[in-house]
Amino acid sequence: MAHFAQIDESNIVQQVIVVSNDDCKDENSNESEVVGTSFCQELLGGDWKQTSYNTRGGVHLDDGTPLRKNFAGIGDTYDATRDAFIPPQPYPSWTLDENTCRWEAPIPYPTIPEGSTDSYAWDELTTSWVLHDLGVQDA
Repeated sequence: MAHFAQIDESNIVQQVIVVSNDDCKDENSNESEVVGTSFCQELLGGDWKQTSYNTRGGVHLDDGTPLRKNFAGIGDTYDATRDAFIPPQPYPSWTLDENTCRWEAPIPYPTIPEGSTDSYAWDELTTSWVLHDLGVQDA
């Protein structure tokens, strides 16, 4: 199965659909992004870009060829210069990693000891990770 993202005039992903590989094959039975894009345009109209469900941060999870840095999600931006899908910036202090096209906090996520149930949440006011209260109460 192939995945295609519809982008609007501002290059924001509006929807992501699954398309049969058979609907992406050219006259020689080779899979083709152009054929898949045309299929989507004929079916639903609009502008479409292929996206790979197995691509995260520029790496294909199954050792295949990565496509457009990240699997597209609704609200992501397609950056034509980078030929990449970029998620929305989660916080103003976070910066875009040009290699992965993913956002990074100004300081790394804390290392959590094995077996710990601790988790941290980003606090933009202090630009730091703070221990996240999971709301667990004693019985």
